[in-house]
Amino acid sequence: MATRPQPGYEVAPWELRWRWLNVDALRRTESTFALSNGHIGFRGSLEEGEPRGLPGTYLNGFYEQRPLPYAEAGYGYPEDGQTVVNVTDGKIIRLLVEDEPVDMRYGSAPHHERVLDFRSGTLRRTTEWISPTGRHVRITSERLVSFTQRAIAAIHYEVEPLDGQAQLVVQSELLANEPIEHESDDPRVAAVLEGALVTDFAMGEGSRAVLGHHTRRSGLRMAAAMDHEVDAPAAVSTENWTEGDLARLTLAAEVPQGRKLALTKYVAYGWSSQRSPQALRAQVEAALAGARQSGWQGLLDEQRAYLDDFWDAADVEIDGDAELQQAVRFALFHVLQAGARGESRAIPAKGLTGPGYDGHAFWDSETFVLPVLTYTVPDAAREALRWRHSTLDKARTRAAQLGQAGAAFAWRTINGDECSGYWPAGTAAFHINADVADATARYLAATDDKNFEAECGLELLVDTARLWTSLGHHDAHGRFRIDGVTGPDEYTAIVDNNTYTNLMAQRNLREAANRCEQNPDLAGQFGVDEEETAYWRDAADRMVVPFDETVGVHPQSEAFTWHAPWDFASTPSEHYPLLLHYPYFELYRKQVIKQADLVLAMWLRGDAFTPEQKARNVAYYEALTVRDSSLSAGVQAVLNAEVGHLELAYDYFAEAALADLYDIHHNVHQGLHIASLAGAWIAAVAGFGGMRDHDGELTFAPRLPTELSRLDIRVCFHDSRICVTINRDEATYELRRGEAVQTSHHGEPITLTQGKPITLPIPPPPQNPAPRQPAGRAPTHRRPSPVPGQVLRPIGPAPE
Repeated sequence: MATRPQPGYEVAPWELRWRWLNVDALRRTESTFALSNGHIGFRGSLEEGEPRGLPGTYLNGFYEQRPLPYAEAGYGYPEDGQTVVNVTDGKIIRLLVEDEPVDMRYGSAPHHERVLDFRSGTLRRTTEWISPTGRHVRITSERLVSFTQRAIAAIHYEVEPLDGQAQLVVQSELLANEPIEHESDDPRVAAVLEGALVTDFAMGEGSRAVLGHHTRRSGLRMAAAMDHEVDAPAAVSTENWTEGDLARLTLAAEVPQGRKLALTKYVAYGWSSQRSPQALRAQVEAALAGARQSGWQGLLDEQRAYLDDFWDAADVEIDGDAELQQAVRFALFHVLQAGARGESRAIPAKGLTGPGYDGHAFWDSETFVLPVLTYTVPDAAREALRWRHSTLDKARTRAAQLGQAGAAFAWRTINGDECSGYWPAGTAAFHINADVADATARYLAATDDKNFEAECGLELLVDTARLWTSLGHHDAHGRFRIDGVTGPDEYTAIVDNNTYTNLMAQRNLREAANRCEQNPDLAGQFGVDEEETAYWRDAADRMVVPFDETVGVHPQSEAFTWHAPWDFASTPSEHYPLLLHYPYFELYRKQVIKQADLVLAMWLRGDAFTPEQKARNVAYYEALTVRDSSLSAGVQAVLNAEVGHLELAYDYFAEAALADLYDIHHNVHQGLHIASLAGAWIAAVAGFGGMRDHDGELTFAPRLPTELSRLDIRVCFHDSRICVTINRDEATYELRRGEAVQTSHHGEPITLTQGKPITLPIPPPPQNPAPRQPAGRAPTHRRPSPVPGQVLRPIGPAPE
């Protein structure tokens, strides 16, 4: 018997294809094959419902509360946590062939493949299944979560008998409170997730059904509805049955060989904290009516048109590494899915691909995801910032609780309330407030969106600036200090003058002062006067930026370079990530770094460092950073590219882009790492494209590693679309749409106008000694890439 190829992802430029069935890999592929629009999230489970890995259907912002018990309570500790709810599953379409349920664990599947198509925005599947008694059918399906009709998902499902006429029975379901196997022994998690939804109503009539539910503690209500279109070669008997947690439409037909039973299923979702069950039912039924009016082909056409425009504005083309080309488009597609239609909701760390981190949003959104959206889908970036602004009252209340002025945004949250029960790595990470301000300033500079500035932007800058002047103080030497905080590196907590935090706060203060002076009337509405802006500028000018003259580098925080070094050589590889094997007390007092911190500052505040300082800092911190966080590789790629370590940057680029496809961190089953995927774009555009946006000016300094022969990047700026084509020796700048743009190439000013590409030579990179990494923690060296059609690293053994 011939050996079947191992299952895995095939390399292709515009799709992610998996051939052959591997039940053991379902949890991971359910994440990578997830579909979302930022409002609805469908994990990539099989339509038949079983086998399954980790079932998941999510609505952005829909959560349940749970108490946060403490061994020792303290003032200012959050009292409640929030956990994303697995809501009513509308993906399920069960199938019986001559009374035998289709289940991939039984019988055999001589052909099975799934394709996530980045251009059509759909997940396609083709399966040939032979039942235990020998009946042979072909199942084809295609599903989408609509970018254009926010409340709608749809599935087109076809079954064809291949060995004679067969009786086919299809059961299309809405199922709430799906049982989920828990990995955690924490009884609080189990109590929240099991039976999280309480029935409000259940209705079924004709081909349509609607279920309504609410959560017990958070008081949120939701409704899910389904409707169907059927195409069959013979008469179809139907039955519609509903109860509290289940609605089922059953279809039965005798289908001849060579003919098909086809079902199109439309699913609509809605939720609210205020609207009645009746209003939610009306909302989802109206959404279904709109979807049926568009029809399946109409939804496909709308999805393709939306994505055509997205790729025209955002595509990254790579010559020389086919696998990396696929990975970058995979990354961009999922970042888009995470934020496209969130519309004043958070962008969770896992998007809507899994329950990891309880569905919480962190600073990842503003620092990693929003730069991508700002320069590719600026409307989505604006809506994510509107969500932060909608939580401003909660942030002010939190700041007051902590004895501070202004706003203290939640470190981890779904609705804006703080959910972190661990103070040193949560509340103390005040830099999130400067991260929000940084994303706001970047968006305003890139779009010149005056309406957003008036409605949200200036207020965000003002309240975050007020936090810093409250949290910090002038010392006896007149310097402005920010003490007792935690920077991005979570292996170093409660420190004085974290360099990243201070530099980002400095920018926050200056941006707030500038914008208030440009808009004095609006600033006056927030109580800002000349005295306050002068104080902001003074604090910014006197901000402490630590520097160790002895070592010749910027300490990550004051006295960091005085700490004892971590013993990397004696740390077993199986003890990474360190936080799972060593007490935080030991980590906090050693020179060991979880993720880029000072290095991150050199990207976002690169204007505060000289080229020589950057080179020395990169070398110093490369030797200390263990990358126990997926947030690190993309940023390390950027700075290594800038200081001339192009091959090392290429290795980090691949690590960021392939983190989920290779399951590098062994937890992709809990959802994708959206910030790491954003880091792939950052590595390409800010790393090898050299794009920077300091002080609102867009500049480029491109260079390629020897492994790549061409890199083509596209960005949006002030309603214009720019394409930069980078070859080994030269770069070509082209304005593809919009008004003229002022930019620069390696410091040389240029003006881009339509129809007049500019080609300029690329200077050689700076020459600096190659840095070293901690023992055993160097990134995997990038080998020559596979060609299209080859299979990426397989997951699990081949089936029998």
